[in-house]
Amino acid sequence: MRVLVAYYSETGNTEKVARAIYEEASEEHEADLKRVDEITTDTLNEYDVVFLGSACHSTDLASPAKRILVALPNSPRFKLAGFFTHATYTSKGSGSQHMLFNRWVSNCIMSFQEVSKEKQIDFKGYFSCQGAPSPPIQDFIKREIVTSPDKWKEYIEEVMKHPTPEDLQKAGEFTRKILSQA
Repeated sequence: MRVLVAYYSETGNTEKVARAIYEEASEEHEADLKRVDEITTDTLNEYDVVFLGSACHSTDLASPAKRILVALPNSPRFKLAGFFTHATYTSKGSGSQHMLFNRWVSNCIMSFQEVSKEKQIDFKGYFSCQGAPSPPIQDFIKREIVTSPDKWKEYIEEVMKHPTPEDLQKAGEFTRKILSQA
């Protein structure tokens, strides 16, 4: 099976996840790892499975990855899986943390699902994990979202650890699951 792992990353978080997916995929399959600016939608049909990854920017996939997603052909021969990193709480958080995840990250999920439905793409699922935010995003989060100094300290100490080795292990598990379904 031919597998492509294509990603967009500014701070290196999404690239770390992409490499974990690539390493897992390349153990038993012919796999390529490429940045989204190195691919065209025409070359995607050379693959059986495409993993497309991005950082979450402004509540959705970053523009370079979103452009590729939107430009995907109708009914392609490849299967699609998505992955993204974000600087908010995980979806498994409680109460207000879960609401923040939905507010700031759920458009990434919806983009994959909506484009796949519209273009009749066999979408296999997505993986997401936290990633350390860039300094401008840290400033925004501190100013607009996590405004309590105590909560900020707790938040920033945790988010700066990601993606953790455990996150990358889960990305590998996600990859095995997707490839077993392909």
